This record gives sequence, structure tokens and C-alpha cells, in this order.
Amino acid sequence: MGSGQVTSWQGKNITVAGLGVSGISAARALAGLGASVTVVDGGDSEGHRARAAELGELGISVRLADAETLPQGTDLVVTSPGWKPDSPLFAAAAEAGVEVVGDVEIAWQLRGPDSAPWLAITGTNGKTTTTQMLASILKAAGLKTAAVGNIGTPIIDVVLGEEKYDVLAVELSSYQLHWAPSLRAHSAAVLNLAPDHLDWHGSMEAYAADKGRIYEGNTVACVYNDADPATEALVVEADVEEGCRAIGFTLGAPGPSMLGVVDGILVDRAFVENRQKNAQELAEVKDVNPPAPHNIANALAAAALARAFGVAPRAVRDGLRNFRPDAHRVAYVDEVAGVTYIDDSKATNTHAAEASLAAFEPVVWIAGGLAKGATFDELVQKSAKRLRGVVLIGADRALIAEALARHAPEVPVVDLERTDTGAMLAAVREAARLAEPGDTVLLAPACASMDMFANYNKRGDAFADAVRELAAESA
Repeated sequence: MGSGQVTSWQGKNITVAGLGVSGISAARALAGLGASVTVVDGGDSEGHRARAAELGELGISVRLADAETLPQGTDLVVTSPGWKPDSPLFAAAAEAGVEVVGDVEIAWQLRGPDSAPWLAITGTNGKTTTTQMLASILKAAGLKTAAVGNIGTPIIDVVLGEEKYDVLAVELSSYQLHWAPSLRAHSAAVLNLAPDHLDWHGSMEAYAADKGRIYEGNTVACVYNDADPATEALVVEADVEEGCRAIGFTLGAPGPSMLGVVDGILVDRAFVENRQKNAQELAEVKDVNPPAPHNIANALAAAALARAFGVAPRAVRDGLRNFRPDAHRVAYVDEVAGVTYIDDSKATNTHAAEASLAAFEPVVWIAGGLAKGATFDELVQKSAKRLRGVVLIGADRALIAEALARHAPEVPVVDLERTDTGAMLAAVREAARLAEPGDTVLLAPACASMDMFANYNKRGDAFADAVRELAAESA
């Protein structure tokens, strides 16, 4: 089914793996199109049973506490993004000759002939911000759009909804791309590549290959990061439509077919006449919020995709000015006793933390959590000169401590063993003790949050609350 459109879902026996947001969206949509749907999930909590009851009212079968057995007669498995490729359910599907796809693939197959084209974005870091920047630029151009995919409304609901769009800004994770064989975007960007989710993909090569799927079949532009040669390599390997162009972005002066920065101005040498000699001013660096280097790169990628869709330069500027980043992404919290406190709880891997650390100096760094198979030597080596001190929290903090001992032995390190609700306040107090006026205390954990917090949002909220408590104590 992945190689072509499904003409009718009537009577198809579909197994949906996962009772989360995307699984429920897929189950509802496919049942509405006449498929016989069974949802399977390993959980059996009160919440699971409540969601199962709601789906049961729609004629959808739900099997809880068993995520391994393939229901008899299954024609297709539709998986939620987080399910690993080596899950027993998928092994059973392979043995039965049943294809496994994801919700993004189903959304792509459900598009009508007049559906909005997709401008797609992936990368290890910056996906959500760049997608939201792109949507802001498209809106500034007067286009009906939405930021969808790995953020916001499930993409199946958008595709099947009554609202009609001119173009969609689509964030796609490596998980989603892995299960979306027939996706073909108008234009797409891979922002960067760094080791992440290797426990899911099995290797860096497999992770990169899944990211690279976003370029397959692009019609206008494949946008890559000139500072990250691996992204350009994925463009070279991609099978694209005739006439599709490789468009780079750089924080330096751009060459032809690139976007970049000259004297504090974001400029376009890709979508202009005579790009060998001409450049089009798009916006100023100060129009980017926040104007940290990694976020300027995000803005250039968003601008490249918008320009590939024919958006005028002024809309790029206006869209960037209108954009407001989500919470917990290099967010200013407060200044206490001359020390600035920044919440980048969204920095859940080493690559994101490196970008965050590069934006400030000197830094007292709060880090740690679940490492997800990551190593920290390169991050510490690159950031050591910026560090005033480090406060470590979370389950895998020892891995960071060992890297610090190897590459930054002179930097003071506080190792906090606590995991109770007061742990973040203790971390902030220790950071304040290490900091001097003019320093930045930066929460950029380089790790996932689920060892101590429900998600990175809750971790960031705890940090902000702790900073406010510190400020009250200092008042």
C-alpha cells in the first residue's frame, strides 16, 4: 500500500498500534472511511480504558494489555510514531506479509487532488521552532496555513478536516519518516544531524537514512545546512523530481543557491534572478527571536522553504518579526543578583545543548536526565571554555560527570543525587552559588526528562518556579 494511493478503505481490516493522540486520530479516520479497525496497546490503565470505551462507541475494537499479537485477518498495520521497528507486533506482521505504515503515511494517502502541498521539516534539533517560523512567514504572505505533523493537530485530522489550506508547514520526526514510504513534499529541509534516538533506529546510519526520506520526490527545493555536510549528503542521495534544486543555508556569507548572513542581514542568493551576482535582503538578524546562532539558522531554513514556495521577501521579514517561540526554548526567565537565568529544557540531546551553550558565556550549566544512549565527550570539549560551573541532576548524570572529568577537570561540578520535587530548587540554588554577576545560569539538560519529570515542559516549569523562588528570597 505504501507505493500508491489506496482507492477504498471499505472493509479493510486495519490494526492501529498505540492508543495515543495519533493512534486515536488514525483509528477514528479509518473507521469513518469504512475500515474495520482494531487498536492494540500494551497499557491497561484507567485512562486507557476510558479512551477504549470512547472508541468502542464508534465501533472500533480496542485490545489492551497485549501489544504483541497481530489480530487475525489484518490487512495493514498503522503504527504510532514511537513504536520501535523491532516490536514483536511488527515481526508478526512481517511474517504474515502485512505492511506497517505510520499516521503520516495514511494522511498522505488520504489527501485529495486539491489538497495543500507540504513544506516539510526535520532534523535532530530546531524542527518545531523552524516549522512555526515557516507558518508565521506563510501567514504574513496572506496564505492559509497551519503548523502540523509532529506538533499541533494530528495531520490526519487536518487532511480530512473541512478547513482548506493553501500550504502546510509539516514537522516530521525520524520515527514518522521511517513509516512514510510514499510521502512526497513540495520542498523539504533537514536542519542538522546528530546522534539521537539511536536506541530506536539501531545506528546513526539508519537514523540519517530515515531523516533523508524527507527529500524523496521533492519538486522544488531540498534545503540543507552548509555547516552540516551530512545534510547535503542526504540531498545528493535523494531521488527528486526533475528541476528540484539543492538550496543551502549558512550563518556566513552565502554563495549562489544559498541563503546566509551579511552584515547582520539575512540574504537570499537562491531565489533571485542572476544569483551569481545578486542577493535579496530578507530580514535583519534582530528580527529573529531569540537571535542566538542556532535560531538564526532555523530562520534561514524557514525562509528558504517559504521562498521556494514563492513568498515575497517582505513576508519573510514580517513573519520572523511576528514569531514568538514556544516556552522552554532558550527562554529568558529572570535576572537575580546580576545573573541571568535561561530555560532551554527542550535541549533534550547533546546537539541541542551544544547550540544553547554556544549562545552564552560564561555559563553555569544545569544538565542531566536520561541520556538515551548519548555520549557527552564532544559536547564538553566544545563547551568547556564557556563553563563557570556545572550542576548535574538526573539518572544518567554520571556520564556527564565523567566527560567533565576528562575534558574540563578545572570546572567546579555539583552532583545532586536527589530526585524529589525539591531537586530543581536545590539545583538552581547551587547554580546561583557558583555564578558571578554577568553570568548565565542555563538549563540545557542534553538529556530527556522522564526520569524525574513528566516531560520537558514540566522540567522547564520547575526551573522557572525555582528561579522565581530564588528571586523572592533575594528581594
